[in-house]
Amino acid sequence: MTDANESALRVSPGCVAPEPPQDLITRVANRRRSLSRQQYVDGILRGERAILAKAITLIESSRAADREMAEQIVEDCLPHGGKSIRVGITGVPGAGKSSLIEAIGTYLIDQHKQKVAVLAIDPSSKVSGGSILGDKTRMTSLSTSEMAFIRPSPSRGHSGGVAQRTREAMLLCEAAGYQNILIETVGVGQSETAVHDMVDFFLLILLAGAGDELQGIKRGVMEMADLVAINKADGTNLAAAERAGTEAQNALHYFPSFASRWTPRVLTCSAVTGKSIPDLWNCVLEHNALIRANGWLNLNRQYQTRTWMHEIIQQQLREQFESHPAIREHMGDLEQEVMEGRTTSFRAARTLFEMYSGPEAAKAE
Repeated sequence: MTDANESALRVSPGCVAPEPPQDLITRVANRRRSLSRQQYVDGILRGERAILAKAITLIESSRAADREMAEQIVEDCLPHGGKSIRVGITGVPGAGKSSLIEAIGTYLIDQHKQKVAVLAIDPSSKVSGGSILGDKTRMTSLSTSEMAFIRPSPSRGHSGGVAQRTREAMLLCEAAGYQNILIETVGVGQSETAVHDMVDFFLLILLAGAGDELQGIKRGVMEMADLVAINKADGTNLAAAERAGTEAQNALHYFPSFASRWTPRVLTCSAVTGKSIPDLWNCVLEHNALIRANGWLNLNRQYQTRTWMHEIIQQQLREQFESHPAIREHMGDLEQEVMEGRTTSFRAARTLFEMYSGPEAAKAE
């Protein structure tokens, strides 16, 4: 397809787009999917951002044909990954996660000459299922760098505020040569173990004077944090941030010690002024050196891959269950009976499971 043909699908800002011919839409869609498995892998290994983005779109697809191709690409790329530093970043709403990530990424590119991939997980729209916030629009400076790759993905209700395919996307970024992978969660404060179980270093970003209503959120996540960063320590907020840092440091003394032998730390920083950004990353590097030396890095990643396997099993079992003809036929009726109180949730679930497993499985019990 020529550029002139494809331009029919574009429209200038402020104009009303004409309805493109259906065959043109189909041809464009087919061309985007026309790369072979080897072309995807070769492009990723060459560090081509456009092909990396297409590959991540492929692994996020729910189509069976795309999933098969995606799994093959991930398997081919797997031997070329595993060499990056994986950092999970979470925090309370308004803590400035995206601003701080942009500051860290810019620092790594400018001062360390290293590539940075940001997998930014956005809340999902209940209408379209897509990302609501769009981190490329919030990391305008970092997104223009050739050494940065920013990928916002919708969480789609997945637990822990991470996307369903974040692990696969991370592995592809590693194969593409990104030495530093930063995973930003939604920061909802629920089940943050989902991102904790796929990274080497867990960074919690807090604010000074966020209020007692956030203490419940903070405590659960603080127990997992390798570093607590009090952001926006600048201007008139500097003194309050320093006090919050002292309080957080005192709180860490009451939490259990880490199996990695790392002692969690607290620092105050500012994404606006750049205060303590080098100190923050030096902390990440010190942690990485420690866990490599004492063997915890390999041990922890082995545990994480086992967890990943069990998550895939659970996901595939659920997909098979929901796609079973008998389940699809009777699910709606049983849901209605449960909502109207005509049957219990336990009985409805058991009925569906017996439909899925068959009578022989029910007798075996």
